[in-house]
Amino acid sequence: MTAVDHMPSHDDDKTTQPGLRGDAGESLLWVRDLVKSFQIRSSAGFWRHEQLALRAVDHVSFDIKAGETFGLVGESGCGKSTLARCILRLLESDSGDIIFDGADLRTLSRDDMRAYRRRMQIVFQDPYASLDPRMSIGETVEEPLRVHGIGDQTEREARVDEVLSLVGITGDQRTRKPHAFSGGQRQRIGIARALILYPELVVLDEPVSALDVSIQAQVLNLLRDLQQRLNLTYLFIVHDLAIAEYFCDRLAVLYLGAVMEMADRETLFHNPLHPYTVALLSAVPTPDPAAGRRGKRIALSGEVNPLSTREGGCRFRSRCPIGKDRPLCRAEEPPLTQLQPGHWVSCHYPGELAPR
Repeated sequence: MTAVDHMPSHDDDKTTQPGLRGDAGESLLWVRDLVKSFQIRSSAGFWRHEQLALRAVDHVSFDIKAGETFGLVGESGCGKSTLARCILRLLESDSGDIIFDGADLRTLSRDDMRAYRRRMQIVFQDPYASLDPRMSIGETVEEPLRVHGIGDQTEREARVDEVLSLVGITGDQRTRKPHAFSGGQRQRIGIARALILYPELVVLDEPVSALDVSIQAQVLNLLRDLQQRLNLTYLFIVHDLAIAEYFCDRLAVLYLGAVMEMADRETLFHNPLHPYTVALLSAVPTPDPAAGRRGKRIALSGEVNPLSTREGGCRFRSRCPIGKDRPLCRAEEPPLTQLQPGHWVSCHYPGELAPR
């Protein structure tokens, strides 16, 4: 039995949908049963190979309210960035619903989707690779305006200066190339490029992971300030749980493309119920040495194996401290179930592995 066998159908009562506090009309973004697969070649012998469908996103559902910061957390390779790119249709998903402000993005034509891209932007992880070294930062930030045919040259330059000022870059720097800026400044330029169209939803794909620790706080505070000033909604992809606790309102924990646990920040960090979440939180450094000595890190054995989902049962079973030898975990994929209001968990034995 797979996760989809447990998931409510589209005709079921909408209050039972994972991650939803109402219907799609009450959320800026509403994602339901999203699936994205990739074809990979697997060795079936010395001379033979077979094509396998690897699900990078496996029936994921959640919603985001306007003005909210929703976090996607998990280890590298769990499907966070793939999920975000499917939402923006930078990758085409296999099935599911992506409803943005009442419009089903998966059904839109290329021209119709182009109009919606003005309302949804992304800030990439690497500020070095995401900027064209041949273009000045003024040209880089102005490019979305030219692509969408917004304003004349004078109006576009004024808007570029305005947005650069919002992120702490002065107008007299607009003619410089990216190599003249530090990593933190380059990420600010990337943020300016995302904001130049005044979007409603901004996907932040690990925007501070490539920056020095001293710069991370500055960029996070800038993003928080811009969210309040411009009424932005964030989808925040992050692997650092300390940053997630500081920055996110609600979070979903992903493992091999599926949601393991989803809750608001306070609940997830103080009452985690899934063994994977508990293990991740046990590895978060604490500024209190005494508390750090009292706590014990839960080490997960083995590596993330995307092909383990083909074996059936719980996808986390082979690394789970409590379920690896249990028949139920071996036989059935646990459904994503709401155990408390707004707290969803995909585990046969939630809460058994207590935080240490």
